[in-house]
Amino acid sequence: MSAHTHAHLHVHIPKVRTLVLVWLALICLTGMTTAVSYLELGWMNIVIALLIAVSKASMVAWIFMGVRHTTSLTKLFVVAGLVWLGIMILITASDYNTRNWTYQPMPWANNPAGGLSK
Repeated sequence: MSAHTHAHLHVHIPKVRTLVLVWLALICLTGMTTAVSYLELGWMNIVIALLIAVSKASMVAWIFMGVRHTTSLTKLFVVAGLVWLGIMILITASDYNTRNWTYQPMPWANNPAGGLSK
């Protein structure tokens, strides 16, 4: 049997330094997400949280899942998935923003115990 009968597959393995740096970045971004949740930024809270989440997901896909070393077709499907996610977020946001919401206090908030059980 000759040496040419086996298919040579090239699997790219990232360097440990790269993996550790990405992991540290993910930990820092998780801390930023927690810190932003304590700030009162109004409607910008969700925007900042989504930007952080998209950057974390991009790093995971690009480095840990190895999308940067795959075919163009795989990259196309990753981008298509992100576009579809964006469409779904826009549809949900447009539904939420076009509703005529009026605040209704919960029935248990009006009892003599003030919502606390005695």
